[in-house]
Amino acid sequence: MENKILYITILVSLIIAIIIVYFFVSIIRYHRRYMKLQREKIFAEITIRENERKRIANDLHDSLGPLLSAVKLNISSVDVGMPADRVILDKTAGYLDEIISSMRRISHDLLPSTLERKGLLEAVREFIHQVNNKQSVNIQLYIVKEIRVPKDKEIHIFRMLQEIVHNTLKHAQAKNLQIGFSEENGHLLCLTKDDGKGFDREKALIVSQGLGLRSLESRCEILNGILTLESSPDSGTNYFIKIPVA
Repeated sequence: MENKILYITILVSLIIAIIIVYFFVSIIRYHRRYMKLQREKIFAEITIRENERKRIANDLHDSLGPLLSAVKLNISSVDVGMPADRVILDKTAGYLDEIISSMRRISHDLLPSTLERKGLLEAVREFIHQVNNKQSVNIQLYIVKEIRVPKDKEIHIFRMLQEIVHNTLKHAQAKNLQIGFSEENGHLLCLTKDDGKGFDREKALIVSQGLGLRSLESRCEILNGILTLESSPDSGTNYFIKIPVA
């Protein structure tokens, strides 16, 4: 009798244990599926956004650019007798030059042509050079080791760096920003360090929609990378990005 009770107790305990294990395994599987779907959703959204940027950039460069140039050429060729009319036409041509220049800059910001032609590091060099010419922050770029990055990952890494630089310019009040690139065991390593005022990371995520941190984390996640952020008030901000590129 006692053996029977022990047998039943063990059997019931085993069944309960199996149910509990199955329950936890189901939760883990569900969570993995959910995270996979979330990553796929984020990747789809970002891909759609980048494709739209590319389309607009191409439209600006290939359609509006030549059209505005043709308008300027026609205006410059108009023969007028009155000096006042010539002044007006010259001013109009000057305005068109400014519009064409702004349009090219917008097209480049939407999709840097250097990124497609020469790759990530050259696009980063060009971007840093342009920022240094326009902003008071001194940006120093260090490329410890040349890196070959798959084309489908280049745009995401470039956008992440853009976000970090823009955050520094807009919020950090920094005088210096150091950016380093290297490669280690098939991983791209990127480290940025500024001497700005820093911020409370958790508060930034809640109060100010993350200062673009959500975008950084999303892009890093879909690339199966790691993003580490170190910052505190009056202590500057450090970003560390590690992404598999092999």
